[in-house]
This record gives sequence, C-alpha cells and structure tokens, in this order.
Amino acid sequence: MIYCGIDWAEKTHDVALVDDSGQLLAKRHITDDAAGYQLLLELLAEYGDGEDNPIPVAIETSRGLLVAMLRTGKRKVFAINPLAAARYRDRHSVSRKKSDPGDALVLANILRTDMHAHRPLPNDSDLGRAIAVLARAQQDALWNRQQIANQLRSLLREYYPAALDAVAKWENGLCRPEARELLKAAPTPSKAARLTRTQLHAALKRAGRRRSIDAEADRLRDIFRAEWTHQPTLIEEALGKQMLALLVQLEAACTAADNLAKAVEEVFPQHPDAEILLSFPGLGIQLAARVLAEIGDDRTRFADARGLKAYAGSSPITRASGKKSSITRRWVKNDRLNHAGYLWAFASLRASAGANAHYRRRREHGDWHAAAQRNLFNRVIGQLYHCLQHRKLFDEKTAFPTELEAAA
Repeated sequence: MIYCGIDWAEKTHDVALVDDSGQLLAKRHITDDAAGYQLLLELLAEYGDGEDNPIPVAIETSRGLLVAMLRTGKRKVFAINPLAAARYRDRHSVSRKKSDPGDALVLANILRTDMHAHRPLPNDSDLGRAIAVLARAQQDALWNRQQIANQLRSLLREYYPAALDAVAKWENGLCRPEARELLKAAPTPSKAARLTRTQLHAALKRAGRRRSIDAEADRLRDIFRAEWTHQPTLIEEALGKQMLALLVQLEAACTAADNLAKAVEEVFPQHPDAEILLSFPGLGIQLAARVLAEIGDDRTRFADARGLKAYAGSSPITRASGKKSSITRRWVKNDRLNHAGYLWAFASLRASAGANAHYRRRREHGDWHAAAQRNLFNRVIGQLYHCLQHRKLFDEKTAFPTELEAAA
C-alpha cells in the first residue's frame, strides 16, 4: 500500500508518500488553491490512487477545502491530533528537529504503522454535515451571547443596579428585547429616573411585548425612581457610553443566535434521523440537532454503544496501577456532545417518569447531582444508539421498565 501525509498550512502544504517499507516515494510542496489541489490529485493518481484502491491520507485537521476535496470518492482521510503527531515525531528523532516536509513524512508513517489505531473521518451525508455546521454555529452564538451578557451585567453592577433589579424577574434577563430596549432608552440611572410611564410603555411595545404592558411600566417606574446609590455624574455618563457599546455587541449576538436557531428549525426536520431523535424525552429541535451534529449519521462510525458512550464522555474510566485502582469521569471527550448530554439529561427529568426514577435512584445510592446526570446520559445515549441502528422510536416502557425493577 501507499500512504500519504499532508502537513497543512494557511497558504501552502507539504505532501509525502511512503510505501509499506517506509521508503519515501515522493514529496511535493503545493499551494492552497485549485492548481495546488489538482497537482495533489495528479500525484496521488500517479501512484495508483483510484476508486478501487484509494490512497489513505493523514492530515492534522478535519475542516477546510483541502479536506473536502480529499473526501471525494472512497478515499479515507484520517484527522490526526497534533499532539499525537508530535509524539510520533519523537520516535524517529530525539534532537527535536522539525520541518514541514518532515511532519508530512511523520503523518504518512503514522498510517503505515498504526492506521488501525486511528479513526477515519466519518462518511456523513451532506445534509448531516450541513446540520452540524448550523447547530455548532448556533451553540457558539449562544455561548457568545451569554459571555457578552455577563460582561454587561458586571458593568451594570458598578453603576446601574436598578437595571438589574428591573430585569431580574424576566427569563433570559438582559438578553430579552425588553431589557435591551430599556437600556437604550435610559443608559444611566439618572435618565431612567426621568422616564415617564408613557415612555416606558412605548419602549416595551417597541420590544414586541403584548401583555401586561401597563403593569410592567408601573413596576419599572417604581424601580427606577427608588433610592439608589449613584456614581459621580461624569463617571456615570462615561459608564453609560461603555454600556451602550456592549449593548451593540449583545444585540448582534442575540440576532445571530435567533437567526441560526431558525435555520436549524428549517433544516433539521428534513433529516431521516430527526423523528427518532425527537421521540426521546428532553430533546427538542435545537438540542437534537446538536446531538446529531456530533454523532453524525454514519452508522458505521461507532462499533458499538460503548464507543459512542466513551466519545460522549458519559461512561467512566478505570485507572489501575499496582495496588491502586480508581474509577473517574472522562476528561478526553467531545465537549459539545457532553454539554448537550447534560442539558438532555436535565430536561428528561420532567419529560420522562422513568428517567426521573433512574436519576432519583442514583442519588439515593450516593451519587452527586452531576454524577447522577452523567449516569442518566450514559443510559439514554446507549438507547439512542440502539434506536438509530434499528430504526426504532423511543419507547418509555422498554427504556425504563420501572415496574419490573421495583418487583425485582
């Protein structure tokens, strides 16, 4: 067999081809454009690359146009972790020398010696990968929105506690349109105290509120006109301008999160696995899309449910050496899937009586909240693997036979 290693960079890439004995057959320096990609394909074809005998490729990334081009056809592409590649480099030289052509050769030799120990990129459908792009972008937008909201909250605590008191009873707090509209109308507590009931009423209507506008306007006026400690006037005005600058960023983050959520709602139901995922308690469209984005729709990606559980970080790991042995949580995992799993398990407590009973039983056995949640996630993701493999919908009685367990 022939093995290919590619050390990628922003503008150029280094390519190396080796045979079974480790002999370097060819090396090239290509550019990151259509001409460079064509040169790479011609090089692979020259050494026998084709539909019947594709040459496997090792590269240190799983994204980009180069990877998309390499994934055409039946060719296997292996995304090697840069840390793992660095360890392999030390096997051939202890002088710590490093070069881009040398790294390409190291990647090719990784496939030659240990291809069985590495997993190729999954063969997901285009629709599945499109959902992954949107779901991850929406998750990033939510994290960015929360980060900016936390910065805004810390700033308001310095000079404008009345605003925090005003939005405390609203779900999502500062991220709500009403909160952002009020802060734009009154960036400082002095201006907020001068707002009339009519102005507050108009601000709530501009934000899209339709119910209890009069009662909310009265409540906000009472809060803003109460006794609060103030910064000196000049400092208060300066902090108000800083707050408006943060508010612009928060507006953009909220808009991005909402638009991406709508895009996910439009695309996700078109996927064949959507019905199965949505049949599970605790999974809505957004959370189900995140789960699908991380596990993909390639049914051969995981050999069994244990592999999926380890990938998600829900199954424990055993560390044993000599007389010492310990069972701990996994630290190396898919963080996005693990985060979605925690939300999934938490939401399923109210949506499924069996899930709630399983969680309570784990707590009675001495698990902390996080450990019980992780144990529940470990169970439901194993059930999801079974349902996806056999094309079955979730069944509460089969998943959590509480009556049989109680009888036992």
